[in-house]
Amino acid sequence: MSIWDIFKKVESERGSQKPEYIIAGLGNPGLTYEGTRHNAGFMAIDKLLEDTSSSGFKMKFKSKCTTAVVGGKSCLILKPETFMNNSGEAIEAAMSFYKIPIERVVIAFDDISLDVGKLRIRRKGSHGGHNGIKSIVALTGSEDFPRVKIGVGKKPRPDYDLAKWVLSKFSKSEQEALDSALTAAAESIRLIVSGKIDEAMNKFNS
Repeated sequence: MSIWDIFKKVESERGSQKPEYIIAGLGNPGLTYEGTRHNAGFMAIDKLLEDTSSSGFKMKFKSKCTTAVVGGKSCLILKPETFMNNSGEAIEAAMSFYKIPIERVVIAFDDISLDVGKLRIRRKGSHGGHNGIKSIVALTGSEDFPRVKIGVGKKPRPDYDLAKWVLSKFSKSEQEALDSALTAAAESIRLIVSGKIDEAMNKFNS
């Protein structure tokens, strides 16, 4: 067995251990919502998994879920299938099953207060009006989880319908900035899980 084969075997075994962290990206399931601003959290998970050996998605905890080693830790990675407003159902179910404390739950989601391409990492905080985060706070009873906010741009004008805006797709001119932000979001998640949230905030906060 080559050194590479041994490395892959060790990584696979570590990924099959009881997860130490939950990493979740928020969004809405289904083809209708693919590529929309509200699905930036899903996109961040996809970006994270591009360079990560995972076990492949399966349905559990009302989510598409997989396991992988991220930042040197065994992690359960979720894309809730509950629709945004009920995201907390998936997070709470996974937390309860594995007895994972809220401080080890990392959430990636869209933020309309940030320009496309910008990130904001926080150790904890209020829901800020975001319905997915509001659901998580309500069902877990805590705001004390790290989060990665991904800028999706402000509404074009104050009277523009918010639901219409967050369910709209990114323009071609926004795509390069979005791709850069998703790459940064994936890196920031790795840093958070490896215990380097201050480094992530210093490096990526806009």
